[in-house]
Amino acid sequence: MNIQLTRSLLSASKRTLQLNTRRNLSLTSTSRPTTLLTAHSKLQKAHASTQADLANEALAELSASEATSSQTQVPTAPTQTPSNGTNGNGLNGAPITDALFSVSEPGVTDWSRSYYGLSVEPFSKEVAEVLLAPLEPMDVEVKPDGLIYLPEIKYRRILNKAFGPGGWGLAPRSETNVGPKIVSREYALVCLGRLVAIARGEQAYFDRDGIATATEACKSNALMRCCKDLGVASELWDPRFIREFKAEHCVEVFAEHLPSKRKKKLWRRKDQPKFDYPFKES
Repeated sequence: MNIQLTRSLLSASKRTLQLNTRRNLSLTSTSRPTTLLTAHSKLQKAHASTQADLANEALAELSASEATSSQTQVPTAPTQTPSNGTNGNGLNGAPITDALFSVSEPGVTDWSRSYYGLSVEPFSKEVAEVLLAPLEPMDVEVKPDGLIYLPEIKYRRILNKAFGPGGWGLAPRSETNVGPKIVSREYALVCLGRLVAIARGEQAYFDRDGIATATEACKSNALMRCCKDLGVASELWDPRFIREFKAEHCVEVFAEHLPSKRKKKLWRRKDQPKFDYPFKES
């Protein structure tokens, strides 16, 4: 807006200068001798020409400045890449950037983005029998709060038996997100070169020194969730199976927490020994 106003003022000044020059020449021609008229006329023309040239130069500079301003972009601040998961670069929900691979070779699948092979065809009958095999009661564990589960190593054994070691893998599809208390990351389960399932794993931690361990546990949690899509250990999400398994293989007992002298009910397998320190089973 200031540039346009200045340009308008200069143009008006230029026009006023030209009108004054013509008026002065007209007045001089009626009141002065020819010799003085010629000299005075030349002087006024030279003065007017000099002022006009200065006005033209000023207008040219303003035009160039306006064109440069319209093409100038405001630089953006460089992005700070988190590196160690502390003080804002990993904590409070900020992701840890660990350079998700970028595939540039032809014929190589980028599993951080691709859905290649998803639901193209079912696996062979032999593979399906391994994946859908009923759980062995001896493989199932129970937590003190009564939650039954299959240890993560058992999922890996089932996949190794079905596809062979090296025939399956977990590919990260996001960066590791480290919150104030939880680590999470999204993974894709790839079997025999095909995408099978996607799930986000999570794991709680209580101290910054435990973030690395929580990151590994987060991967195992994602594997367990991905295996649900293959039918592996699907009984663990069946309410009827849970009730029957706990009734047949588990027991709920009273135990005293020795440091606090508080008693609470805890679950354990019937074939497991009684609770030991810091608990004492009644």
